[in-house]
Amino acid sequence: MKASAAKHNTGLSAGGAARLWALVLLLLAVFFGSFFLGRYGISPLQLLAMLAEGLQRALSAVVNWAGRPFGFSVERLFAVPVIWTPVMETIVLNIRLPRILMACLVGCCLSTAGACYQGVFQNPMAAPDLLGASTGACFGAALAILYGASSAMITLSAFGFSLLTVLLVFVIGQRAPGQKTVTLILAGIMVSSLFSAGTSYIKLVADPGSKLPEITYWLMGSLSGTRGYEIAFALLPMALGLLPLLCLRWRLNLLTLGEEEARALGVNTALLRLIVVVCSTLITAASVAVSGLIGWVGLVIPHLCRRYIGNDYRRLLPATMLFGAAFLLVVDNISRNLLAVEIPIGILTAFIGAPFFIYLMSQKGGGA
Repeated sequence: MKASAAKHNTGLSAGGAARLWALVLLLLAVFFGSFFLGRYGISPLQLLAMLAEGLQRALSAVVNWAGRPFGFSVERLFAVPVIWTPVMETIVLNIRLPRILMACLVGCCLSTAGACYQGVFQNPMAAPDLLGASTGACFGAALAILYGASSAMITLSAFGFSLLTVLLVFVIGQRAPGQKTVTLILAGIMVSSLFSAGTSYIKLVADPGSKLPEITYWLMGSLSGTRGYEIAFALLPMALGLLPLLCLRWRLNLLTLGEEEARALGVNTALLRLIVVVCSTLITAASVAVSGLIGWVGLVIPHLCRRYIGNDYRRLLPATMLFGAAFLLVVDNISRNLLAVEIPIGILTAFIGAPFFIYLMSQKGGGA
């Protein structure tokens, strides 16, 4: 019996690893395929050469030995000469590459935050904006746009107000009597309503000819115009949030057992829940600050990954990261190529997420 069980567990592990590798291949295929979508065509050889050239420049900028460029010779990598124009290089390295990277980062973070919130709060309908991070970011961005701030200041304002919103939720949730998990959710609903009202007031007083359309477009969510400095801004908080969650993913399984069972196993549930919520909030705030309001990703992707790879967070969290990145990148490709005018990505994710939400509600027990 023991040998049979061990064999069964090994098979499950091997099957889970194979499915994770399948998601890795999917993400790589979508990542490189996205470069070829657009009104300006390039060849695969030109793409590889330009990416190699960009990598060589980055290495030379980071590491410089005795004033000499560090890296490798792009010409020696290819057997045939590869020629591209400055326009091609600008499109690939300055427009498509930052946008593709940002789509992967935002999709990874939002889906990861959703999976962690669902595990911590034991609620299959939990989403990354549960504690008001998204509504706070929307208020901060709208306020910055109203006063004519630069693009960098809009991003910074959105990030700052997102963290401020969640801080208020924590303060109110800790002071309120009752079960802390429930009071935290209720505080999130209340504070989110306040900041949503503030955003509505800003839209009311904004100039309808210039500021209001800009605010409205930002609230719809879009990765259009993504630049390298935005990736640099978001990368640090995203990494600070994702790495602890990835390291603690096996402990999330213990939280799903229930409060008493987890404590009986020696887990400090209050501290673990705090770390997970803070890290999930951090990556949500960073994502919304650079992309605008993109809903449903954090709700849909974790449930789809549970159907695909199971409920074990040791495999579920990496799968959610990979599939979330690939999913948002596919949606972004559709948004910028489907019509002559780009569709805000938040609209497309809502078209996918809302029917899925209805499907979840129709299931027995209200969850997937």
